[in-house]
Amino acid sequence: MSDMLANFAVNVASDYYNLEKKMQNLKRKLELLNSQEADMVARLREEERHPGKMRKSVVKYWLSNVVSKQKEFESLETEVNQNSRISRVTLAKCADKMIEEVTELLDHGTFSDVVVLDVSETIEEKFVTVEWKGRAFKENLETVWTCLLGNEVSSIGIYGMGGVGKTTLAQCIYNKLKNETMFYDNIFWFTVSQDLNIHKLQNDIGKALNLDLSDKDDEHKRAAKLGWALERKKRFVLMLDDVWTPFSLQKIGISPSLATYGFKMVVISRSREVCHKMECQKHLKVEALSEEEAWKLFMNKLSYGIRLPPKVEEVARKVAKKCARLPLAIVAMAGSLKGVIDIHEWRDALEELKESCMGRDVMENEVFPILLCSFNRLRDPILKRCFLYCSLYPEDHGIQRHKLITNFISEKLMERRTSRQAYFDQGHKILNKLENVCLLERCEETHYEDGGVKMHDLIRDMALKITKDEYMVKAGLQLKEIPEEQEWKEDLDKVSLMRNNIEEISSFTSPKCPKLSTLLLSSNPLKSIPDSIFLQMRGLHVLDLSYTLIEYLPSSISNLEELNALLLGCCWKLVFVPPLENLKALKELDLSYTGIKEIPQGLESLTILKCLDTVGSRIETIPTGFSQGMSLLQRLTLPTWMTIPVEQVAGLKQLEEFQGKFRCMHDFNIFMKSRPSDRQLSFYDIQIGDRCSYSYRNPERLAFKLVTFGKDSLKKGETGKDEIMLPRDIEYLRFDQCGLSSCLFDDFQQLNNPTELKHCYIEKEDGIECILRLLLEKETMAEVEQQSCLIPLHYLESLHLQDLQNFFGLIKWEVVPAVAPFPHGPFSHLQRLEVVKCAKIKKLLPLSLVQNLQNLNILKVDSCAELEEIIGDDEIRDLGAESIITLPRLKNLYLIDLPKLESICKGSIICDSIEEIDMEYITKVRKLPLFLPPLNGQPSPPPSFKKIVLWKEEKGWWESLEWDQPNAKSVLQPFVNYI
Repeated sequence: MSDMLANFAVNVASDYYNLEKKMQNLKRKLELLNSQEADMVARLREEERHPGKMRKSVVKYWLSNVVSKQKEFESLETEVNQNSRISRVTLAKCADKMIEEVTELLDHGTFSDVVVLDVSETIEEKFVTVEWKGRAFKENLETVWTCLLGNEVSSIGIYGMGGVGKTTLAQCIYNKLKNETMFYDNIFWFTVSQDLNIHKLQNDIGKALNLDLSDKDDEHKRAAKLGWALERKKRFVLMLDDVWTPFSLQKIGISPSLATYGFKMVVISRSREVCHKMECQKHLKVEALSEEEAWKLFMNKLSYGIRLPPKVEEVARKVAKKCARLPLAIVAMAGSLKGVIDIHEWRDALEELKESCMGRDVMENEVFPILLCSFNRLRDPILKRCFLYCSLYPEDHGIQRHKLITNFISEKLMERRTSRQAYFDQGHKILNKLENVCLLERCEETHYEDGGVKMHDLIRDMALKITKDEYMVKAGLQLKEIPEEQEWKEDLDKVSLMRNNIEEISSFTSPKCPKLSTLLLSSNPLKSIPDSIFLQMRGLHVLDLSYTLIEYLPSSISNLEELNALLLGCCWKLVFVPPLENLKALKELDLSYTGIKEIPQGLESLTILKCLDTVGSRIETIPTGFSQGMSLLQRLTLPTWMTIPVEQVAGLKQLEEFQGKFRCMHDFNIFMKSRPSDRQLSFYDIQIGDRCSYSYRNPERLAFKLVTFGKDSLKKGETGKDEIMLPRDIEYLRFDQCGLSSCLFDDFQQLNNPTELKHCYIEKEDGIECILRLLLEKETMAEVEQQSCLIPLHYLESLHLQDLQNFFGLIKWEVVPAVAPFPHGPFSHLQRLEVVKCAKIKKLLPLSLVQNLQNLNILKVDSCAELEEIIGDDEIRDLGAESIITLPRLKNLYLIDLPKLESICKGSIICDSIEEIDMEYITKVRKLPLFLPPLNGQPSPPPSFKKIVLWKEEKGWWESLEWDQPNAKSVLQPFVNYI
């Protein structure tokens, strides 16, 4: 480290004292460049005297860069002459960079070949494209254009759902290229289509190149001949539209070496996967329009900007909205209504669309076939089934991936797998494929760890049209009653009435649906269910009544002998479930977050049950021997207030997901030892002893690898001689009044070995003094430095410390610092550090530790009464006033209620990523050490900076702060928010 600092100091000094010498060198190179420019201008004048000649774009680009570089030099020279002492090092680096850029321009300015083109060569046929182009369209066009003219990317994939405007975008690019001289008019467009025919595509390319391939039948020889012809073209653009099936580019003569000549390729497809397999270096997804742009396009096609009468416009906006921001649908619908001003016709069109967007002739004939192609191309019946299942959810509804895959398992839509994790892997693969072909969209609104998906409205309409004879979908329509019995056709397979306002079902309701396999009534304020409703649904496989207000299940449930999944999660008022012993086919039973107080009668008879969820219910005990007949159980969640006898779960060898509480460490260890080596837990939330603070659990997903040590679970006499057997893949650790000793690693020797621990929460532990005690010897340090991932806490991402009355610091040294410098591994992945109500800590971060915090995003320190320094000296290094600390990823800094805090850092902190600083009740601090990035020699706010939060009564303290940089306070003042 000392060598690094020494080298850094030497480089800074060199920049400081050699600025003038560097400026002289730059000036000489610029004079050479100006001479080269004069020669080129004279050459162009001579060439352009002849008619039909035009200078190349690459020459224009070079000349413009020369002019720009001259202006940049003049600006730099002015700043140097001002002799600003603060900015000399920065100016020297600017000079170095400009020397490199001028040298590159000198190298590129030789232009050994021709510098002009025949203008007539660039004139050829163009596509007729739309006149209106919105903001997103222009941004996409600019993205592709930049790639085509740049050197970094040679192949671009444009993908998106059918009708979204991919081909229109590509056609506009083609037209623009026709006016661009850079490619000598070598721009080729070929439509590949669904039925890929390499022989035909080779012929089409040969024809465009005036190349006769009729004498060659062998595909490889034809490709070689095409490659020879394309190499002679050197710079050219190949645009392949409507690509459904990936193929090797070598089959059409495209070899990797062509990229060195300036070859560019644009692939247009509905599938991201196709673009990837066609070796596209950049992928651009064309999204549906925004609501505003959709309306503008609709009006452009409808009336060319002429305003509609106000009442007609109100209806027209609703019609346009039903087109779901899809350009193909907007253009078709607007075209069918062009010239219509009668409000009755507009209302009628809207009613047709309300029934189904595919109900109107123009949508049926022009839009539906385009979208249907994507579905038909799926080929795999599993993909088709899973895609169609997604239409059971309401329009524009985000669906959690985990929940959707769970439903795929319950519905038996996927191939059979032996483990639950294998099913989920298959499910994610299916959803990825449906996303890649743009039949599903990624949805971030679900706020879950693995994200969500949703269907575009018109894609969903297409799915509903395909399934109209087998599905009845009335989800999210605000229905107050279930559909009339005549709507329940005998051939129905699935019915979705989820997310409505249905409060009750008539006691006489008994739809005749012998083939019905799925009934979804979730998320309704349903208070009761009559016995009659299930009497003629004996083939039901999946019944979802979750998130309803039912108190009792009807006894007719017991007759659904083919039922695979009974989902009652979050039925808060549910207190009674009838006997279940007849439901021999049941594999999934969800009683989570219900009012159920006892395990339902007959549960022990369900020998093929694989998932049992009772977390959040009021069940207090489990009958002895209940699990003996459940050897296939893969998922088990139990209420956190119920202590599970270890003998009830130790025999569940197929278990993959588990949530529950053990009485003591001994029971926990027995459970861990009982796990088969080939069937480890995928997810777990295990509590040992009682907890004092409550933490929320997502009722629909167990996504953690968490162990919580509750009250007194680690106190002497509780653990005995048992070694604590933490799972090696543990990601979350919680400690809550468990009785930790002075150092976390004294109790958990396993943490000294590499683990996947990412999050650690320690609360209300009076015994703990530090997290890590370093016992490294000089001899082992070389090995550790070479393999820093062997250091404890290497992977830790968040650390929360609260109410630790004797805690004095993160690190405690047990060796002479000069012998063992601080290792690079600990905390090197830490993103979030929170220290709250730790009364004895005086120095938060020793300087030698800060070097490891390069990934820190959030630092929060709150209510630490004795804290004096945030970053301070330690036994290894001293922090001088000239020292510079870099925290390149820190975004949020919260320093709150620290009455004795005197210093954030003696030196300066470079933190260009900072977004928010919150400082409350830290009035002993005299300096804010934030180093502001220079701009034109003056300090400027960090690029993403948003605000500084202060108490209103501390305005005087803010005004009195000291700064290392002049004008720093005035730069930051506009960001101050007083509360």
